[in-house]
Amino acid sequence: MTLPPELARHLPTPSPFDVHWMASTTSTMDAAGRLAGAGAAHATVVVADEQTAGRGRRGNRWSSPPGAGLYLSFIARPAASRLSLLTLAAGVAVRDAIAAASGLAVDLKWPNDVIAGRRKLAGILAEGFAVGTPDQAVVIGIGVNVQPAAYPPEVSQRATSLERELGRSVDRGAVFAAILERLNARIAQLDDSPGDILRAWREASPSAIGTRVEWDSGHGLTAGIADDGALLVETASGIERFIAGELVWHFR
Repeated sequence: MTLPPELARHLPTPSPFDVHWMASTTSTMDAAGRLAGAGAAHATVVVADEQTAGRGRRGNRWSSPPGAGLYLSFIARPAASRLSLLTLAAGVAVRDAIAAASGLAVDLKWPNDVIAGRRKLAGILAEGFAVGTPDQAVVIGIGVNVQPAAYPPEVSQRATSLERELGRSVDRGAVFAAILERLNARIAQLDDSPGDILRAWREASPSAIGTRVEWDSGHGLTAGIADDGALLVETASGIERFIAGELVWHFR
């Protein structure tokens, strides 16, 4: 299907992105995964107006009503040595894109949340395909709440949207184009200067140091991220490393 003018008008011509538009789909992650498995090139993108079964980390549902948010998946083919930093690079890219396209300054929360204050504004999900083979790919899913209608009222204490934060309408197409441009650039940067990704992420995530977190078997204070992207937590028995898992965050 042809990309709507609302989303197409801000993309460069010629475009480095192969964009596949869907009015409605179960999940752009599913559609992009099929394309990745069929050999789709780096910077192939699936974007939908609505997802009927959108998902986030650990299978959590991502509300995706028509026209209320941005729901897209980007096929990346990074070097195997950079896979651990890919989600961090995507977070930096989305944060930068939101600021550039809307003027809203947001923060990052490990591992994949974009937040305004204490409320979640956008989420990032990465799923690997044929990892460790010459055909490996990673599909990066990005969901951005543009309008308050993007999330159900019962989660309004922990979710927010661009328009709620700014108090005005937002050009969804400008945010879309900015995300693609910055995501592509940050992925390329992983090969040349991964340290810059880590530096940018650390600067964008005040909660990564000194925030109390809990998990099933303990608690501690965040102590930054390691160079491989793991979250460090200071506990009574020493430093714990987290590369995945659910943490409960207690913001000050």
